[in-house]
Amino acid sequence: MNTRAYLAEFLGTFLFFALGLTAVQTIGAVGDGAPLMVVVPFAFGFGLLAAIFAFGHISGGHFNPAVTVAMLLDRRIEAVDAAGYIVAQVLGGLGSALFVLVLFDQASVAGTITAPGNGFTDLQALILETSLTAIFLIVILAATRHASALAALAIPLTLVVIHFAAVPFSGASVNPARSIGPALVGGDLGALWIYLVGPILGGVIGALIYRALSAGEAERAGIEPREAPGSAT
Repeated sequence: MNTRAYLAEFLGTFLFFALGLTAVQTIGAVGDGAPLMVVVPFAFGFGLLAAIFAFGHISGGHFNPAVTVAMLLDRRIEAVDAAGYIVAQVLGGLGSALFVLVLFDQASVAGTITAPGNGFTDLQALILETSLTAIFLIVILAATRHASALAALAIPLTLVVIHFAAVPFSGASVNPARSIGPALVGGDLGALWIYLVGPILGGVIGALIYRALSAGEAERAGIEPREAPGSAT
C-alpha cells in the first residue's frame, strides 16, 4: 500500500478542484467582471497546474480516475495502487465540494454541477465528454513518456482548451472526481452518469489509441513500461 501516494492524490485533487470550484463563485459575485468563459477554463487549468507542482512529484499527479485507468492499461501503475488512487481522487473531489459548501451554501455547490447545456442532449454530452477525455489522455500519455520536462505545462494547457471547447455544452468535466463531489453535495445526481461513463470510456479509448500508435517504442528505447514517468491530471 502506497499511503504517501494516495495522500498526495487526495490533497492534489482537493487543491485542484477547491481552486476551480471556488473560482466559479466569482462569476456571480462580480458579474460581468468575471466572464464564465475566462474564469472557468483558466481556474481549472491553473488549479491543475498548482496541484501538479505541489503533489505530482509524489504520486505522479493523476488527480483523475480516467487518467489512472489509462495508466493502468498502459502498465504504468499496479491494479491495487490504481484502486487506491481512484478512492483518494473521489474523496478529494468530494472534499472540495464540501469546502465550497462551508464557504458559501448548497446552491453555490449546485451551480458547479456538470450537466448538458445549450440544447445538448445527454447523448451529445456523453459523446463530447468521451471524445475530449480520449484526446486529453493521448496528450497525457504522450507528454509524460516523450516530453516529461514539458508535461506539467502541456497537460494543464490542454485542459484549458478542453474547457473552452466544452463548458457551454457538457460542462467540460473529463474527470469523474470533478463531477461526483458537486453532484452529491449539490443534491442533483440526474446527469452524473454521463460524467462517470464518458470520461472512463474516453480514458480507455485514449490509452488504446496511444498504445496502438506507439507499440514497440518503449522496447526499442529500452524502457520498461513501469519505469515510464508518472502522469499529471
